[in-house]
Amino acid sequence: MSKIDWDLSTLFKDEQEIETFTKLVKTKVSNFNKIYKNNLKNLTILEFNECINEYEVISQMLGRIISYASLKFAQDSNNGAFYAKYQTIYTNYSEYLIFFELEFNKLNLEIQKSFIASSGKYAYFLKELTKDKPHQLSLNIESVLLKKEQTGASAFSRLFDEHFSNLKFTYNGKKLSEEEILSLLHSKNRDVRKNASLAFTKELKKHQKLLGFIFNMIKRDLKTECEIRNYKSAEEHRHKDNKISQKSVDALICAAQESFELVQEYYEKKRQILGFDKLYDYDRYAPLEAEEEIFGYEKSQEIILNTFEAFSPIFAKIAKQAFEEGWIDVYPKPSKRGGAFSHSATVDTHPYVLLNHTDKRRDLFTLAHELGHAIHQYLSRSVGYLLSDTPLTTAETASVFAEMLVFDEMKKNAKKQTKIAMLSSKLEDIFATLYRQINFTTFERAVHAKDDELSLDEFNKLWMQESSKMFGKSVELTKNYEIWWSYIPHFIHTPFYCYAYAYGQLLVLALFGLYKNDKNGDFKQKYLEFLSSGGSKSPKELISIFGFDIEDEKFWQIGINEIKKLVNELKEI
Repeated sequence: MSKIDWDLSTLFKDEQEIETFTKLVKTKVSNFNKIYKNNLKNLTILEFNECINEYEVISQMLGRIISYASLKFAQDSNNGAFYAKYQTIYTNYSEYLIFFELEFNKLNLEIQKSFIASSGKYAYFLKELTKDKPHQLSLNIESVLLKKEQTGASAFSRLFDEHFSNLKFTYNGKKLSEEEILSLLHSKNRDVRKNASLAFTKELKKHQKLLGFIFNMIKRDLKTECEIRNYKSAEEHRHKDNKISQKSVDALICAAQESFELVQEYYEKKRQILGFDKLYDYDRYAPLEAEEEIFGYEKSQEIILNTFEAFSPIFAKIAKQAFEEGWIDVYPKPSKRGGAFSHSATVDTHPYVLLNHTDKRRDLFTLAHELGHAIHQYLSRSVGYLLSDTPLTTAETASVFAEMLVFDEMKKNAKKQTKIAMLSSKLEDIFATLYRQINFTTFERAVHAKDDELSLDEFNKLWMQESSKMFGKSVELTKNYEIWWSYIPHFIHTPFYCYAYAYGQLLVLALFGLYKNDKNGDFKQKYLEFLSSGGSKSPKELISIFGFDIEDEKFWQIGINEIKKLVNELKEI
């Protein structure tokens, strides 16, 4: 029997248990600091290995605390005070650990190399750590920045979440959540789509001043951090975290922009099918079927489990655990965060998936997407806490691949009209994951390139400027659409995150093509190796498992060619 709410007892049974655990962590971080601070240079190889092992244990314990607090907050924004309390504790305790990375990068090179050579599974982590040295500051400054973090970007991020989780949009006399109003943009009824767009815009407009201020503060905070850490651009820190080069990102963006005609070709065909003189922004997700099939949560589970079982029993086993053991919070609720995500938690627990399921086909694919993340995160536990976290560039691989598996399986036996609708929906998903995210990235680039704070009109102008590049003349962007930049959470939570979606989408399309033409029968084994490696290797190394080179500009064309195949398949039908 599947559960529909999170069971957070895997992390902590209640607030008393987290309080007791927190006291234990305080003792451990204090002891770690006393034993190893200002002493790394004097350690033997054996002592250093004990040190980094303890560092990982404590980091994981802190991860458990902040996971529990953040998940309770995501489930109900009324838990903001609880989240803030443990965010403060997390920050204060983390301060005891800051010295480790700073001291390691100040070690004599010979000592440093010997520690890396003898550290076993931690070698990659330590090598990557050395790349942070040019951007690290003194211990005192790092401590101050850590303390200030709670009142900087993270505070505005929390404000954004709390504000949006409580917003209600009036439609036909009913108060709807963000998820509920946006789901109406997928209605077969054009008037419903148009009026939902108007209702969403009307309410969103009331909050523009606050949302613009939050974005400007995120922009200013990032600019300050770049200045003091000696980053050359606002996005350099993200590329470093993602372990890829600026050249690779630029090549991705260029390849995507050069193929915008695929988007425009598709929407022109969709306009013809629908019989409209013009296709407006609120028509983008109009379904190409008379009556959209209902995909309740139980039905979605069944489809996904059968699909995963056919691909890999390991996938199906993990997904079944997720359904039965309370890994997933399924339905929209008052004060619950919108959207969907999978949170990795810690390697001694399991991931947690947040959904806002509304029984649409796209909710089925969202579930498959987030379960793909969860499977990746669960398999990554084998490399340990410090190495389990995957760079954003490869983090989206398993999620989008899982979607493709379900799509491919459902398409096999679909009737003509259903197949047309599915191809249309899948192409729109790909466009949203690839081209729209490239638009988001170039919009962010334009925003962060401005020295001063932006006015609302400037935000609107840049948003329309970048959006129109993707759609060309195929979609008429209405005046209402110009403020829709203000509800995108990634601009606030994780600046320059969005290109990772595009990166993952093209990578998956290339991998899926390889899977479908797997003549040697070794793809699945390689794929499980890829997922189980987590963040223990660079994206370049991980993707080389399949024989691809992400530094080769021609690589991106492989994925774009797969999109062309889908567009042509739709046109032929």
